[in-house]
Amino acid sequence: MRLSQVMLNLDNAGKFTKRGSITITTEIKSDSVQVTVKDIGTGIHPEIYPKLFSKFATKSHRGTGLGLFISKSIVEAHSGKIWAESSSQQKGATFIFTVPLSDQENIDQKNGNNES
Repeated sequence: MRLSQVMLNLDNAGKFTKRGSITITTEIKSDSVQVTVKDIGTGIHPEIYPKLFSKFATKSHRGTGLGLFISKSIVEAHSGKIWAESSSQQKGATFIFTVPLSDQENIDQKNGNNES
């Protein structure tokens, strides 16, 4: 699983949180696991919010703007979803992704076991 790469990419929260904390939580939902990364940094600039998961979307002078695009591709390859939330006061951001606990149909297709 390349989900560890998603966590590394979401670790960017540290770049935008000079003081304060970053909280990572996991929660089991009915058929998925949800991972939430929340910081109290500068938040997501309103100009970039609509294109946040697109290639080269960045307002930072550090980085290429590919991390969230790559993260979205990885999460979606695992039949999951990823999204972001930002407060209107631009104080902090929350990134959330979910992936199914078991996606046996997807695993079977990748292994060539198409018995359906």
